[in-house]
Amino acid sequence: MTLSRWIPLIGWLRGYRRDLLARDLLAAVIVTLMLVPQALAYALLAGLPPEVGLYASMLPLVLYAVFGTSATLAVGPVAVASLMTASALSVIATPGSAEYVGAALVLAALSGVLLVTMGLLRLGFLANFLSHPVISGFVTASGILIGASQLRHVLGVEASGHNLVEMGSSLVAGLSGINVITLMIGLGVWGYLLLCRRHLKGGLMRLGLSVTVADLLAKAAPVSAVIVTTLLAWGLGLGAQGVALVGEVPSGLPTLALPSLEPELWSSLLPAAVLISLVGFVESVSVAQTLAAKRRQRIDPNQELIAMGLANIGAGASGGSPVSGGFSRSVVNFEAGAATPLAGAFTAVGIAVATLALTAPLAFLPKATLAATIIVAVGTLIDLPAIRRTWAYSRADGVAMLATLVLTLVHGVQSGILTGVALSLGLHLYRTSRPHSAVVGRVPGSEHFRNVQRHAVETDERLVILRVDESLYFANARFLEDTVMAIATRQPGLGHIVLACQAVNVIDASALESLEAINARLKDSAVTLHLAEVKGPVMDRLQHTEFCRELTGRVFLSTYDAWRALHDDVMAETSGAACGGAGLAGSK
Repeated sequence: MTLSRWIPLIGWLRGYRRDLLARDLLAAVIVTLMLVPQALAYALLAGLPPEVGLYASMLPLVLYAVFGTSATLAVGPVAVASLMTASALSVIATPGSAEYVGAALVLAALSGVLLVTMGLLRLGFLANFLSHPVISGFVTASGILIGASQLRHVLGVEASGHNLVEMGSSLVAGLSGINVITLMIGLGVWGYLLLCRRHLKGGLMRLGLSVTVADLLAKAAPVSAVIVTTLLAWGLGLGAQGVALVGEVPSGLPTLALPSLEPELWSSLLPAAVLISLVGFVESVSVAQTLAAKRRQRIDPNQELIAMGLANIGAGASGGSPVSGGFSRSVVNFEAGAATPLAGAFTAVGIAVATLALTAPLAFLPKATLAATIIVAVGTLIDLPAIRRTWAYSRADGVAMLATLVLTLVHGVQSGILTGVALSLGLHLYRTSRPHSAVVGRVPGSEHFRNVQRHAVETDERLVILRVDESLYFANARFLEDTVMAIATRQPGLGHIVLACQAVNVIDASALESLEAINARLKDSAVTLHLAEVKGPVMDRLQHTEFCRELTGRVFLSTYDAWRALHDDVMAETSGAACGGAGLAGSK
């Protein structure tokens, strides 16, 4: 296996040219301008000192650039991970305290270890247990919670809470202490950013700017809000008038150190780390694959697990919080022309320069500005109409989505997503435990077979062809047995039953025992059991079993072959074969 398999950057550097360097540098400058206020804002959201957000935007970006497979994924602090971090840590220590920060480093490192382990074991498929409706419900609820949690900074009041009910009651109780200047700043920035998001791009295009440049400038609007409000706070001395400011941000680069290795702390943070890892990975890979498809590039999910894991380990070792791929930053990075992951490494350099040179003016940045920035940013996460669409299409998925959303809002982040995952798995087991099956008949004059209840088809009272539309495993084996025996009971003149298995990809040991029981019980009823359209891998396993040796009927290559042989009572010179020899002739 080549070294570039484990270090994809080697492949990106082959043929790296000056024009690609220029594209990466330009993208890095634009993303840096966007990431500085976001890093501060998401640190605020996570209950961490502002410098933690900056630290999480340096070494993790470099590590992802070396080990990641996406040319444009922009790694760093994101809204959902920050909310989950705050939820996990607030029960351990006081937000902003040294113990709280230390726990955040452990959470990042632990998430990283889990992701790397999953990548090495090639367990990327585990993220599939987070169904899209559950993720959508969770992200929507998270967006609402994030927005609600930032209202206190916009209003300039003291409030807290782990869910929407607690936040709402706390905000109402603090309304008498609203700081008018803070409110004006927060609402002003909020309105300005909304106007920029909706109208700035179109206005710039009408002035003659290209679509790409206009879009990038519109997305960089938070930078101008930060500059203006920082200058106002400094020039007018707003800190002395009760406006909450970011305060002193330590200048300098983070020092590398191992986070706390206290076993009790690691074990208490393990459940939260698992959820942050899975949600962050799903979000990151979804963004990376979407952008890669536009350039006909390929993302390796298992290598992405390793890259994201190392990025989080790097965050934990360099004073940062958990990180993942951000959607808005990645889109900006893509549209700015980033050609390779080196754009992320150059962005890390830009953040380092900002940490060294801009910490003094950042001390005058109003928290209301960052809060308004967060509220506008998470507005894109909230998709309430998706509930109606999902409910209309699938009630089961709608229930899972709605339960995830409601429980996240009223009980908390971890309870919401755990309930959503449990509901998704439970509903999947319920659906597959009652597999859809249909008695089919022949479409006249053709080799096609369709459901007898939906189409005008030919049937034979001596023959039933049952199409099984699900793989057979322990949860549905007994249901198939009951279905077949019910058919045999209803038709006294029945002589043959054919199981059409074109949709069966797996038959586990429990299902095999059920097939043996079906064969034996039908034999006692003078009914012959046949199989048709058995897939090759399934047949490979069946043909060495007792069931294959005891099967009373045959295995047919196609449903039409079974119809021809059994409908016309011609049991010779067909493409069917005895089960023991059906590996080639009777399976597909």
